[in-house]
Amino acid sequence: MKTSDPQAARAATLADPRWIAVRARDARADGSFFYSVRTTGVYCRPSCAARPARPENVAFHASAAEAERAGFRPCKRCKPDQPSLAEQHAALVTAACRLIEQAETTPTLEQLAKPSGLSPFHFHRVFKAVTGVTPKQYAMAQRNRRVRNELDRSVSVTAAIFDAGYNASSRFYENADQLLGMTPSNYRAGGVDSTIRFAIAECSLGAILVAQSERGVCAILLGDDPDALARDLQDRFPKARLIGGDHDYEQLVARVVGFIEAPAIGLDLPLDVRGTAFQQRVWRALREIPAGSTASYSEIARRIGSPKSTRAVAQACASNLLAVAIPCHRVVRNDGDLSGYRWGVERKRALLEREAQA
Repeated sequence: MKTSDPQAARAATLADPRWIAVRARDARADGSFFYSVRTTGVYCRPSCAARPARPENVAFHASAAEAERAGFRPCKRCKPDQPSLAEQHAALVTAACRLIEQAETTPTLEQLAKPSGLSPFHFHRVFKAVTGVTPKQYAMAQRNRRVRNELDRSVSVTAAIFDAGYNASSRFYENADQLLGMTPSNYRAGGVDSTIRFAIAECSLGAILVAQSERGVCAILLGDDPDALARDLQDRFPKARLIGGDHDYEQLVARVVGFIEAPAIGLDLPLDVRGTAFQQRVWRALREIPAGSTASYSEIARRIGSPKSTRAVAQACASNLLAVAIPCHRVVRNDGDLSGYRWGVERKRALLEREAQA
């Protein structure tokens, strides 16, 4: 930075929010900008571990190319002209995921780690940090996805299980109920012979649908259009027996509505929770957030032992079908602002305000 007024240059750098990331050596900022140091003639990533520069000697650049056009050379320590470590890890994990998805049988950890040049132990840690699940859990999720697809087109359940990569049907049946929410035969038939009771009511947040399978409450949906909520449920189980709730069942719906209106009364229901291993870890963490409190997506990622999986945590929140029972509305951005909510940000704000007053 060329300037005849070091004090002005210092003040400009200190006022720039990017300087906070540089001082914190925040790896999350890598790739979003670069900074150069006039006295050394080099440019760096925000996370560079080099000795901190004086703010009056610092300039910010949108890209490495821009820094080089300004006459700076790449730092030999953080190598800003090369992919970051996070980008390298992401590329390695992406390649491993493709290998898992395309393999007829699940690759061993050693087979997955070999192309990366990392030890199996190190590769296992990197994979979990990037995806939020272990290679074994990812492979299992892929096989389960294949089962769902094969159940729709195979001539028999047994053929679907083997076509999906299971070498023994018993291994699939051990977890089939948790995976599908019903027997494989019923799932293949679109939920036929399964009974789901439901009722639609009105609350201060609009329409609410509560549905319950034999295992527990499987959906709590909010919206503006009661008919749209019913269609959503029907689309999920096109051949299930959908039965309108009787008086006793409507009492359960009343409990959910009562909790929405007065969170202090609490809500304790048997739940039919269906999701991937990672989603269920996130949802368990959400249920541990006390009413009246909030947590950020990055905090949830740290709590489940996957600090780099903030985006995956947000996706798991968006996949939640059990409004208020699994309180994804209690998750906010790092700065405390509200972000997206499956049932609308205004409903999220209303729920948080009521819980804060309880």
